[in-house]
Amino acid sequence: MATEYTDSDRLRDARIHLCDLGGLEIRDCEVSGLKIVDCYGGTVSLGGDFERVVVNDVDVTAYVERELDRAHPIRVLAREADSPADYRAAWDAIEAAWAATLERAWRLGEPALHARVDGEWSFVETHRHLLFASDAWLGNAVLEEDAPHHPLGYPAGGTPDEDAAALGLTLEAAPTLDEVLALRVRRMATMRRTVDALTEAELDRVCARKPADNYPDLRYVVRRCLTVILKEEAEHHRYAVRDLAVLEGER
Repeated sequence: MATEYTDSDRLRDARIHLCDLGGLEIRDCEVSGLKIVDCYGGTVSLGGDFERVVVNDVDVTAYVERELDRAHPIRVLAREADSPADYRAAWDAIEAAWAATLERAWRLGEPALHARVDGEWSFVETHRHLLFASDAWLGNAVLEEDAPHHPLGYPAGGTPDEDAAALGLTLEAAPTLDEVLALRVRRMATMRRTVDALTEAELDRVCARKPADNYPDLRYVVRRCLTVILKEEAEHHRYAVRDLAVLEGER
């Protein structure tokens, strides 16, 4: 059985030399300053949110971002939204993208939508996470709803079980896509009403609540909260499309 390190700093500032690291997986970790030098092997996969990525002395950061933006233009709309009209346009694009992607997903059948590709979230789990994101950043922080978090929500990877339980989340649940989408449709309609009514003053309003109790004590502004939702939708749509292509190829 593979050794697993969770919530540990045992490898911080470590030097791993002349070791076989084939199959090593680093997930949901802080990796600033990570160096891989004079190593060799077959395929190497790197994914995450990095300020700068250098491969064999070549800074590939801008290239990677350009290619992602070219393939998934809603990322640009989500990232650059500034005015109320920008937020509405971004949400228009997100609604259209998910509508088309759901058509693809249904053709695969329910069992495939619970399958994890390369250890990533399944299609259903992805929508459970987006349910949580809208509950936290819109329902709780922006709208201050009385009971914003639905039990079927799925928090960010690495969230301690006790934090999820404190929010009333049932991580072990196994809902169908229909059950999750029924909730998602209502949340997306709420987001639609919110962006349609947006004003500049509302965008700059400081929220009285954090997205969730376990989030840092920071200044949360409506603009930031809505941008997080847009980015979550855009990035997880990218992941979903990527994994659907694999599942379609396996049919």
